[in-house]
Amino acid sequence: MKKTGAQIITKLLEMHGIETAAGIPGGSILPLYDELTRSSIHHVLVRQEQAGGFIAQGMARTNGLPAVCLATSGPGAMNLLTAIADARCDSVPIIAITGQVNTYLIGTDAFQEADTFGLSFPITKHSVMVKTPEELLTVIPEAFKIAMNGRPGPVLIDVPRDVQTKICEFDAWPKIKLPLKDDESTVRFHTKDSAMTVLLEKAAELLAKAKKPVLFVGGGCNSPEASKALRAFTKSYRIPAVSSLMGLGVIPSSCSDFAGMVGMHGTYAANKAMYESDLVLACGVRFDDRATGVVSKFCPNAKIIHIDIDAAEINKILDSTVSIVAKVETAVTELTKILKAQKANVKNEQMRAVWADEIINVNKNTRSTDCGSPSEEEKNKSFTGSANPRTFIASIPALAEKAGLKREDLLVTTDVGQHQMWAAQYYPVEEPRTFLTSGSLGTMGFGLPAAIGAAIANPKKRTVCFSGDGSIMMNIQELATLAENNLPVTVIVFENGTLGMVYQQQKYLFGKTYSASEFAASPDLLKIAEGFGIETADADKDADWYKKAFDEKRPNKPFFVRVRIDPEENVLPFVPGGKANIDSIRD
Repeated sequence: MKKTGAQIITKLLEMHGIETAAGIPGGSILPLYDELTRSSIHHVLVRQEQAGGFIAQGMARTNGLPAVCLATSGPGAMNLLTAIADARCDSVPIIAITGQVNTYLIGTDAFQEADTFGLSFPITKHSVMVKTPEELLTVIPEAFKIAMNGRPGPVLIDVPRDVQTKICEFDAWPKIKLPLKDDESTVRFHTKDSAMTVLLEKAAELLAKAKKPVLFVGGGCNSPEASKALRAFTKSYRIPAVSSLMGLGVIPSSCSDFAGMVGMHGTYAANKAMYESDLVLACGVRFDDRATGVVSKFCPNAKIIHIDIDAAEINKILDSTVSIVAKVETAVTELTKILKAQKANVKNEQMRAVWADEIINVNKNTRSTDCGSPSEEEKNKSFTGSANPRTFIASIPALAEKAGLKREDLLVTTDVGQHQMWAAQYYPVEEPRTFLTSGSLGTMGFGLPAAIGAAIANPKKRTVCFSGDGSIMMNIQELATLAENNLPVTVIVFENGTLGMVYQQQKYLFGKTYSASEFAASPDLLKIAEGFGIETADADKDADWYKKAFDEKRPNKPFFVRVRIDPEENVLPFVPGGKANIDSIRD
């Protein structure tokens, strides 16, 4: 058969189950866009390429499958790079297809030419420039495998314009098996079955002897399969559980032994549990700096059992006593079986119960929605009567229920800043892949387009996007995309006239010298949203805003809510740089 490069790309995307792609056309990718008009793929036209990458992330983060974004050469591809780097940092499987100038123009500083391959190489899991249409038959299937297998991540395919238009002849399409699944056995350095049995038995022995163990979960186990395995483990072996930002939802926030998030803005109970533990079962975590703070004081007296699919993360930050390179669900399921088969040590079980009860009590006694609220003397008089952001965020599921929605039908995305940490601390995350946030890269502007992607992939749910008046301006143009696609997204923006997290750090670390963190002029966000054709509510003036924002009778309508909060509201606990997590500022 004879097909052009653009026809090959389109067909292979369809064969991989791609139903939606987000992007913006331009000269170097027009042949592919022309072919998309004759395909089954729905294209979402974004207003800036970065948003296309975040929309793809929103889809991939909720279902664990690769999603596709598109951009043209030069500035289009470069705008996309931030979203690609973000996906790499948070292990999100996306396929970015970029147009490139004609092959004979490469290296001549042609119009809209940039070295997309070179620029993307350090921030992707894999990056390739295709020189012939024949290569696409292997490159695209391989891209999906690479994005999915082992630790997920983004793959970029750069396709010159003439490769898209050139015709090639081939005998048959490559065989694609759906649904897409990763093959754990092909992961590099994967712990072999025989060695894994020995290591799991050693891990079980350590757990049996432990008196103050802690389960530490991260983004590497934020999936239904891993979550199920870990929840089964905690039913047979009582252990306090803590989470990284990316691990929220692995263990339900309602679980009595869940102590919350660790790290710079983690709960006191979670940080205390890690500091005093004698054994840490670390699953799908990489001990990043925001979680550990001062590494030597993170869990100074603990032995570590580290389970992760990426061998590069083992012993990178902290040395482990037992390390296993495998999927968490694979290893933990077997570990649970071994523990159940062991003869119980009643004395140690009693000591672990006392330890778990201690952490639960600390958590109950130290968590408050008033933590970080300013005193009457500290309050900004311009924000009299403004909302408590912690209470507001914690109340969202209940308000949605009052409006007729089920709690389980809510997804959450956040931008980056104070509102992100308040959401991480107080929003009740019950299930994996329901709390989407930019963790490692911390990209402002993530929330709105990620919410659009989440809504596309989950049309029967309502996605709530928490943002701030700083973050929302980063990709506010995507309100047009939201309105155009009429998606079930409720955008909630906390307005305090500052770059909140910067303002807070300048307050605590720079003697209240506020440099470029206060807005001299603030736009009317409600009028802006209305200008894009989205219905709005001012939560300060309309007590019944939630009835419209979560109305079950109009499930496919976007909604925009503004909430004013005092700029003196702080995210606490807060661990200043150079301090141990246990020495956080808490009041």
